[in-house]
Amino acid sequence: MFKGIQLSARGTALTLLVFICSEMLLSSCASSKKTVYFSDQQDAVLKSANIPSRNVIQANDLLSIAVTSLNPAATEIFNKPNNSYVSSTGLGGINLTSPGYLVNEEGKIQFPVLGDLQIAGLTTNQLRLKITNELINRKLLVDPIVIVRQLNFKVSVLGEVSRPSVVNVPSEKISLLEALGLAGDITIYGRKDNVMVIREEDGVKKIKRINLNSSEIFDSEYYYLKSNDIVYVETNKAKVAGSTRTSQLLPIILSALSFGAIIIDRIAR
Repeated sequence: MFKGIQLSARGTALTLLVFICSEMLLSSCASSKKTVYFSDQQDAVLKSANIPSRNVIQANDLLSIAVTSLNPAATEIFNKPNNSYVSSTGLGGINLTSPGYLVNEEGKIQFPVLGDLQIAGLTTNQLRLKITNELINRKLLVDPIVIVRQLNFKVSVLGEVSRPSVVNVPSEKISLLEALGLAGDITIYGRKDNVMVIREEDGVKKIKRINLNSSEIFDSEYYYLKSNDIVYVETNKAKVAGSTRTSQLLPIILSALSFGAIIIDRIAR
């Protein structure tokens, strides 16, 4: 009789253990169609219809402006500000310094000899042409070469990715797919059909939801990201429901297993 009760208690404990394992496995399941990229895309040659988004200069952008010419002595004065540093405080209170021109809230920079330049709304190439023409028209330099680069081009990737992070882009060109790849890709719990891109232009925030299960992204203006874009990957319902169900059932099941173990121990004595 005691052996029968003991076997029954063990059977109950084993059943509960199998039940909790099944719940955990079911909660981790997801539709395979929603976990792949571009499920509707067949083999094809796609025209590069999406030129990189025109990234325009905005307030608080940090620019590097280098000027060269056949007369190094005359050129030197135009490169001195690139040796000055703009200070900021980073993570952990560390003081960060970066060389370059910081665009003020009015969209201007102070350039040697040329004075205040209104540059907000220009691309880096347009600013290069603007400075080049000013130097030539004022006869300050002969055949100057001007190079303009944005030093703080970055995008943020948040949410259900392997490594949420701020991605610095020295090349000033990055696609949405590249940004996700640098963040370790979307996890199995992330929604590829509802990736959000938040973009601020002219003081207005624009929000665009993108379905990466579809090949439509290749024709989207959001294929290439702009500086300061934020990419957010939403968690899918399977993870949310699984986490809730597990958190509710786990204490009950553990209590039942403990109770079964106590019964088995008492019977064994």
